[in-house]
Amino acid sequence: MQLVDYLDLTPEQREQLLDIEVTPEQKDFSGDIASALYGLVGLSEDAVRGFALLVEGVPLAFLLIKRGQMLAPWAHAQAATLNALQVDYRQQGRGLGRACLAELPAAVAKVWPQVIRLELSVDAGNEAALGLYTAMGWVDQGEAYKGRVGFERRMVLGL
Repeated sequence: MQLVDYLDLTPEQREQLLDIEVTPEQKDFSGDIASALYGLVGLSEDAVRGFALLVEGVPLAFLLIKRGQMLAPWAHAQAATLNALQVDYRQQGRGLGRACLAELPAAVAKVWPQVIRLELSVDAGNEAALGLYTAMGWVDQGEAYKGRVGFERRMVLGL
């Protein structure tokens, strides 16, 4: 498994990203692949980057990181935020989300070495995500903002 910058994907791999599907319940939390890819259109590489997790050369998960002009108002100025983490529902349970999170700090340091920490907001009711982030070393920093179910939790991982 390897987390690869969207810019380094082959045309075939970029096309294969469109095969990533999440469940309807997960779509409420992370959106879908079409909306995530749309988040890359027309924006500076210094503001948003996409990363795909390749398994035997095929993308099975995708995420966005944002900073600068695209940084959420609750995030630290020198942070990058994790957004739209999606693992294909047919591949869930294989540790792909965990692999994305494990490789993310090095990937961010490579493209944006000035970033000092990663941040995310997660729905307080998304217990699976909260458990995963906590297990991967992310620290709950409290409420970020009013979300669709109570308040979003803001989590931080130092780089």
